[in-house]
Amino acid sequence: MPTDTTLTAAADADTAQLDSGLLAPVWAGTPAAAAVSDGAWLQAMLDAEAALSRAQARLGTVPETAARVITESARAEHLDLTALARQARESANPVVALVREFTALVASQDPDAAAYVHRGSTSQDILDTASILVAHRTLRLIRADLARVEQALAGLAADHRDTLMAGRTLALHAVPTTFGLKAAGWRHLVLDAAHKLDDLGARGLPVQLGGAAGTLAGYLQHAPAAEPAAYVRELTEAFAAELGLSAPLLPWHVLRTPVVDLATAAAFLCGALGKIAVDVLCLTRTETGEVHEPAPGGRGASSAMPHKRNPVLATAVRSAALQAPQLAATVLACMPSEDERSAGAWHAEWEPLRALLRLAGGAAHQAVELTGQLSVDPRRMRANTALTAGQIVSEKIAAVLAPLLGKTEARRLLNEASARSARTGEALADLLAQDGRAAAALGATGLTDLFAPEAYTGAAGALTDRALTRTLPPANRA
Repeated sequence: MPTDTTLTAAADADTAQLDSGLLAPVWAGTPAAAAVSDGAWLQAMLDAEAALSRAQARLGTVPETAARVITESARAEHLDLTALARQARESANPVVALVREFTALVASQDPDAAAYVHRGSTSQDILDTASILVAHRTLRLIRADLARVEQALAGLAADHRDTLMAGRTLALHAVPTTFGLKAAGWRHLVLDAAHKLDDLGARGLPVQLGGAAGTLAGYLQHAPAAEPAAYVRELTEAFAAELGLSAPLLPWHVLRTPVVDLATAAAFLCGALGKIAVDVLCLTRTETGEVHEPAPGGRGASSAMPHKRNPVLATAVRSAALQAPQLAATVLACMPSEDERSAGAWHAEWEPLRALLRLAGGAAHQAVELTGQLSVDPRRMRANTALTAGQIVSEKIAAVLAPLLGKTEARRLLNEASARSARTGEALADLLAQDGRAAAALGATGLTDLFAPEAYTGAAGALTDRALTRTLPPANRA
């Protein structure tokens, strides 16, 4: 039996494998997984350090030669990621160890340049900026996938504008609808999610630059001849320009709007895609069989039942939607940050934010295939509308009978006939025909399609057309 020491040694042998996604099929192997990996976060911190030195060089407070050496040295592969992670325990954040190791790396190239690494800065400036940079890069991947999902759903909505299906409420048949309207509704949510991401980009994802307590005193200390207000504005703008981010009005060390906005947008996206997934899961049930997700090469196979092809794409996407709200709630709970830097609240954001970006990216990537290759069975949809033997249009019949028999009497008659139809399987039309008053009233209408579900889809077609007029603008590339 392995001892604790043996297990620890085995775990230490390959720490990188701890983050491979073994228990997270929604994001394992997707572009977002790489974009938010530890290596990506390390590179983003190095990018922030290098950009800071270049920004200071622009303003003449760091030699250009030093900024060049710092930038050339800022490569994640030159540092020991696992060692940095372990050293982070000593300071409760990874930046302290990073600055120490990175300074030594720069010194090995140019001892004079090493003096300008992290000049006047603080850990939170680098880590917050890196977090925003990682999010910025990941959101571009997500937004591209959302555009593909939107296009696929637009095609489904247009192709199935008039494809009859049962509308379901509280799990039961309600009134007829169309699959086109359902797909248009899915697309509407995807557009909402995409617009939330675009709004983040339009407002600008901000760098963090505040120094030890949000006053930028450390930066100003190295620019004694500069006018403080002008220098901090110019430094922040130069730093932002180097990274392709925005310059905030104030440091946001304990003003966590940017992180909360990212978290809530990612959670909403997961929920929007989760709605599509849960509908697919319901519609693909054996006894329903109205849609089927793609299953190439044995995907979805059961370990025990050879006949099964499980809907794994929808399952994975739904799993993201179920996880995201709690993660976003954790980020929201961190907003009440004490003083000028929080002990614990700031630290508690990192993993939930990373998890949200990873889930959103994984769900969007899998939704591309789910929606783009979804198989729709119109014949099964139409057949299913007949399962209740005409009861699916009882609302229409009630509206027709009410002016002729009175609302109360029409409702009583339909309640009794519907209950009998449910027990015996007899068609609602046949049962009503057996009642003299109902038969006479219905006959007097002169309508021949009273019990045809396709004649009672309301404005489904028009609503689908209207929904398709809403477009997705090109992604903000700022």
